[in-house]
Amino acid sequence: MPVRISRITARLAVAAAVAAASLSLGGIPAGADPDTPAQAPTLPGVSVPDLKTDDGSYIKSVGLKDERTVTFTVFSAAMNQVFPVDVLRPEDTSEARPTLYLLNGAGGGVDQATWQLRTDALDFLADKNINVVQPIGGAFSWYTDWIKPDKSLGVNEWSTYLGKELPPLMDAALGSNGVNAIAGISMAGLPVLNSVIFNPGLFRSAAVYSGFFQTVTPQGRESIKMVTELYGGGKVENMWGPEGSPLWAANDPTLNAEKLRGTNLFISTGNGIPGAFDVPGARGRMENPADTAKTVALGSFIEANVELSTIILQKRLESLGIPATFEFRNSGTHIWGYWQDDLKASWPVLAQGLFSAP
Repeated sequence: MPVRISRITARLAVAAAVAAASLSLGGIPAGADPDTPAQAPTLPGVSVPDLKTDDGSYIKSVGLKDERTVTFTVFSAAMNQVFPVDVLRPEDTSEARPTLYLLNGAGGGVDQATWQLRTDALDFLADKNINVVQPIGGAFSWYTDWIKPDKSLGVNEWSTYLGKELPPLMDAALGSNGVNAIAGISMAGLPVLNSVIFNPGLFRSAAVYSGFFQTVTPQGRESIKMVTELYGGGKVENMWGPEGSPLWAANDPTLNAEKLRGTNLFISTGNGIPGAFDVPGARGRMENPADTAKTVALGSFIEANVELSTIILQKRLESLGIPATFEFRNSGTHIWGYWQDDLKASWPVLAQGLFSAP
C-alpha cells in the first residue's frame, strides 16, 4: 500500500518546521553588498581569482575570520546580488583537496539556526582535509531557480548559483581538486538531491538529514507553499508557476530519482518519538526552556511526516535498483542535536565520493 500524507498533515508539519526553527533574521543581508575591499589573505592557497564564470559571476573579496576560516563575497550574475560564503579550509593545504557544500535550512544561514551555531559539525570536519563551503542566503526559496522576481523574496536563482556559478569560483579561489559532495538539512533536502540531478557528475556524494522529497503530490505542494508563502511571504507561482506546471515535476527528486544513480547517497530521519535531545537545554535546542514541551510537540509532528516522505523516496530508489544508505532513527524530532549525529553518521558515505576514484 502506498504511503500517503494528508494535505492537512503536510501543511501543519511544514508550518511547525519553520516555526520551530525560531528564525531571527539578522546580520548582513545576503543580497546586500558589504563593500568589503579585496584583501590579500594569509591562508595558503586562498586567493581572489581573476575569473568570471560564463554568466559573469565572480568573487568580489575575501576576508579572514580565523586561521582556518575565510568569508568570500560572491557576485551572482544570475541574481545580480552579492552573497557571503563561509569556508573552512583543510588542515593540510599542501595539495589540492575536495569540497563539501554544506547547506542550512529554511533560514538560509542568516538566522541563528545554522550548522556553525547549533552543532560541532565544523569541529568534526576540521581534520577531514576537505574544504567546507557554506553558502549564505536563500531563505524560504527552496534553493531553486524562480521564474520571476518576487515582491517579498526578490530574485532567486539558487539552483544556478549552487550548481553553475559557485563551484568553479570556489575551485579557483581554494585551489581545490574539483571533487565535491553536498549535504543539508530540512528545507535543503530537496535542493541537495536536485543539485545532483541537475548537475551530473558535479557532486559524487549527497547527504540529507530530515528532508522532504516530493513536489508533485498534494502533501509536497503544501510543503512548498507553507515555507515560501506563510513564512517567507512569497508566492509559489513566482517560483515554478501555477501548481501542476512542468517545473513542479522537474523539481521533484523522487519523480526524477533515476538521475541519482551513481551518486553515493545518505538519507536520515527520526520518527517523531521524543528522544535524548528533546528535553530543556539539550544539545542543539534553540527555544526558551519554558517552551520546550510545545516545541518538541511541533518537532515530533514534523519528523513523523519527514519519515513518511523518506519512506516514499526509499521505495522509489529500491524500485529503480539505486543503492542508498537510509538511517531511520528509533527516536527523534526535528532538531539540531540529531542532525549533528546524522552528519557524523553520514561521513563514510560522503567520504566515499570525496576520496575514492570515480
